[in-house]
Amino acid sequence: MHGWLIALGVVAALYVLVVMALALAGRRTAAREIATLLPNFIILFKGLIKDPRVPRGSKWLLAFGAAWVASPIDLLPEFLPVLGPLDDAVVVALILRHLLKEAGEEVVREHWRGEPATMDKLLRTMASRREPKEG
Repeated sequence: MHGWLIALGVVAALYVLVVMALALAGRRTAAREIATLLPNFIILFKGLIKDPRVPRGSKWLLAFGAAWVASPIDLLPEFLPVLGPLDDAVVVALILRHLLKEAGEEVVREHWRGEPATMDKLLRTMASRREPKEG
């Protein structure tokens, strides 16, 4: 049990250090986006789980994603610089991409409580990575 608390403490400390480093470097907007990104994704996932327009299978995926992100046990330990949060980011990105296909962009945007510009950046990044449709 103590291992989880230590891991959670290390993750929280690294998170705070990254946000502080960005703020001290004069990148306050980036610091604010990073500081609120994880809480905003948790709020997004919670809202989408309750939304009747989201298919049941997608809701199970949202619950899995929320548990994955909240769990201190990861494929890549959180204390590894840059790589630590990568598995969480990949899981969130894959779930978000799935939700955009299944529930639609409007539904996802409706539940987003963060800065609209942050969601715009995420959607642009995902759109640039999509394969062109055949046909």
